[in-house]
Amino acid sequence: MNTYQDKIQLEDAIVGVLKTVYDPEIPVDIYALGLIYKIDIDDEWNVNVDMTLTAPNCPVADSILMEVRDKIGFIQGVKTAVVNLTFDPPWDKSMMSEEAQLELGFL
Repeated sequence: MNTYQDKIQLEDAIVGVLKTVYDPEIPVDIYALGLIYKIDIDDEWNVNVDMTLTAPNCPVADSILMEVRDKIGFIQGVKTAVVNLTFDPPWDKSMMSEEAQLELGFL
């Protein structure tokens, strides 16, 4: 059974859980950091997320990807959650929200 009326509500819930995932070395959530490139929800409520990391050699990459997949998968109504890691385009600090840039002293 689906709790959400439409894909927009489900996407809002997904963004909400993404804002609870942090890189342990950076005190800003992965959504505000601009690490989430795309959230796709199909008609069967399968979720595909394209994301990146601040650096290709991130030592906690596996745990971050697993946390993202698990938290999205726990949202009621989500059938499957797949997280795709990409480095194209490469992440840079201009992708961060203004709040994240302020928090990290870039503004």
